[in-house]
Amino acid sequence: MTLGLSDEDRELRDSVRGWAARHATPEVIRAAVDAEAETRPSFWGSFADLGMLGLHLPEDVGGAGFGYLETAVVAEELGRAMVPGPFLPTVITSAVLNEAGRRAELEGLANGALYGAVSLQPGRLRLVRDGASVSLSGTSGVVLGGQVADVFLLAADDGGERAFVVVARDRIGVTDLPSYDVVRRNAEITADGLALSDDDVLTVDPGRVLDIAATFFAAEAAGLADWATTTAADYARVRRQFGRVIGQFQGVKHTVARMLCHTEQARVTTWDATRALGEDISADEASLAVAVAASVAPEAAFQVTKSCIQVLGGIGYTWDHPAHLYMRRAQSLRILLGSTASWRRRVTALTRAGARRVLTVDLPPEAEQIRADVRAELEPATLLDDVKQKTYLAEKGYTTPHLPEPWGKAADAVTQLVIAEELRAAELTPHDMIIGNWVVPTLIAHGNAEQIERFVPQSLRGDLVWCQLFSEPGAGSDLAALSTKAVKVDGGWKLNGQKVWTSMARVADWGICLARTDVDAPKHKGLSYFLIDIKNTEGLDIRPLREITGEALFNEVFFDDVFVPDECLVGEPGDGWKLARTTLSNERVSLSHDSTFGAGGEALLALVENAPGGPDDEQLSVLGKVLSDAQSGGLMGLRAAIRSLSGGQPGAESSVSKLMGVEHIQQVWELAMDWAGPASLVGEQDRSSATHMFLNVQCMSIAGGTTNVQLNIIGERILGLPRDPEPGK
Repeated sequence: MTLGLSDEDRELRDSVRGWAARHATPEVIRAAVDAEAETRPSFWGSFADLGMLGLHLPEDVGGAGFGYLETAVVAEELGRAMVPGPFLPTVITSAVLNEAGRRAELEGLANGALYGAVSLQPGRLRLVRDGASVSLSGTSGVVLGGQVADVFLLAADDGGERAFVVVARDRIGVTDLPSYDVVRRNAEITADGLALSDDDVLTVDPGRVLDIAATFFAAEAAGLADWATTTAADYARVRRQFGRVIGQFQGVKHTVARMLCHTEQARVTTWDATRALGEDISADEASLAVAVAASVAPEAAFQVTKSCIQVLGGIGYTWDHPAHLYMRRAQSLRILLGSTASWRRRVTALTRAGARRVLTVDLPPEAEQIRADVRAELEPATLLDDVKQKTYLAEKGYTTPHLPEPWGKAADAVTQLVIAEELRAAELTPHDMIIGNWVVPTLIAHGNAEQIERFVPQSLRGDLVWCQLFSEPGAGSDLAALSTKAVKVDGGWKLNGQKVWTSMARVADWGICLARTDVDAPKHKGLSYFLIDIKNTEGLDIRPLREITGEALFNEVFFDDVFVPDECLVGEPGDGWKLARTTLSNERVSLSHDSTFGAGGEALLALVENAPGGPDDEQLSVLGKVLSDAQSGGLMGLRAAIRSLSGGQPGAESSVSKLMGVEHIQQVWELAMDWAGPASLVGEQDRSSATHMFLNVQCMSIAGGTTNVQLNIIGERILGLPRDPEPGK
């Protein structure tokens, strides 16, 4: 995986990865670690010859004329390989100088003749203004890459405001500093009344300089996190303790799965920051995208590299293993860029000022003809009442456009996105089948013609309401362990057993039910898939279950010799597990057009605005994290949609976003209760209150597969860690 999504991005990644494998060998990295001071790497010329130092620069100064994404892909790969040398400060310097219109050094920075260095914090360095003249005095903050640099991009205090200046090495005093990062080291500079020209004091907005630096810092951090996650997973697959590989222990498996989640969050937010810097959008929207990446990626890399050492155990604590080099680098990025809390507060400040990230995709030219056809077909529906609208939309295939005709429109990814946009524009809402969204595709794929004709059209129109009879008291996440039995009788089956956590059972017309038809078969193979007439079947006892909210949306359902006719068995006996796991290859593609922060994030913002006495720094920092997590989820959905549009294979985003989304929304409403204070503990709490929402969302980490099961799925299916052992083995 890489930051970019296109074939060209992946080719660039592979090119850099291959180059790094040849030039940044373990021996080269170890030599950099053992050296008394940082030296200019011997391979720098070959890297410059590949054009990697000037991807983001104009062609007339030796660059390639690309955007920041391509350079970020390179930074990610070099971080992943721990390549020595000042690539990061060099490209930050050249990018800032290019935007500032200072071109003198650009060609040298692009062809490798000049090395760049960056200090983002002023330290005690200040600008002294005397009429029209400006001079530089004092000692800088820590300078990244300063030990080998020719061109220094330095933050300085300018009357209480941050400014950036550029000076050559021979005009200042440079002192090498013993450095925590022992591969890429730091320095400080001193100046004593150094006269500066107008060109030396950059006119570019200091906030823009920080945004550029933060984006490339985040890109390198994503590479560090990727290395740490891959290394930990590889080790967990082979290291044996207590008679089995350690990746089979859930404590290890879940740790590595969480590492992947952090890595994907770093990658997706950095990807968006590179896009935002090059888009024609407001400065605040671009800065918001960058601030989210800066608050997420360096912190993620730091946490993941620490976890890598923990998974590696004793070997990860040794000097000779490179794991500590990655942790040192990640922690250095996190500190040099500015505290995570400060970036989180910046997210909050920009958001409170009205900034929002707009997530869109560029559709291909053929989308316009699709749009015209869809718009014309939808126009008659706008003149109908609600019931007739839903019938019209169902008959035209708009309830489930991703399904095959005549039930859907066999819509590819582009068509699905166009349909969603046009439905929204026309203020039309097809019927939401809820459980029927699972039933209908299963019937189309596995049902017979009579079942399809009987149930699918009514479901699409909203004339049938479905419930799901899968879970049992002894078979929740382990669905294959269910014990409800179906015994063959003349003309059908007799079902006995108990189901639980069945929502909508008291209002549903029909239900889908898994029952065991062969008690001697392996547990996954003895199940069958039945359709149950809830309203007209004897032997069903539906009892409401009161939840922690005080409501009774769930139910337990008892089966006492419930007769189900043969025509209500879907597929063949024993097909139940296959049917329960049915997913069609042409899946639904969607893209949210709501706030990237979601309703919960916007609710927290409203609470902050109305807080008596105003929010404190802790609240502002916590809110920034919550908003960053929310935007990360939206970005994962956007990347998934873009993959679908290009015909690419699914990435890790869907699995990760489900886990992150659940934990995010639970945190949102927990904070909302905290921030509402004692008022959240008294009085009648309606369904929109923070108190009710907090109680309600506790089910989200249980329903549809618990958090622990989701972590198992990420660990096993994405990272290739071994499955849990069978009971008794």
